[in-house]
Amino acid sequence: MSDQHIDPAGNTQAFRAFANAREQESAAKPKKSPLVPIIAVVAAIVIIGVAAFLLLR
Repeated sequence: MSDQHIDPAGNTQAFRAFANAREQESAAKPKKSPLVPIIAVVAAIVIIGVAAFLLLR
């Protein structure tokens, strides 16, 4: 078993390169705005309200 030595430095370096690449990739992406889902929910509530008003009138 001693002849099957795996150098942990290679694995650590590969992981660090992977982690740094992920950090840079996520920093480059713009954050999604929560405004679109909020507008969709408000629009759905308004439509349901108008429909209920017209049906119950």
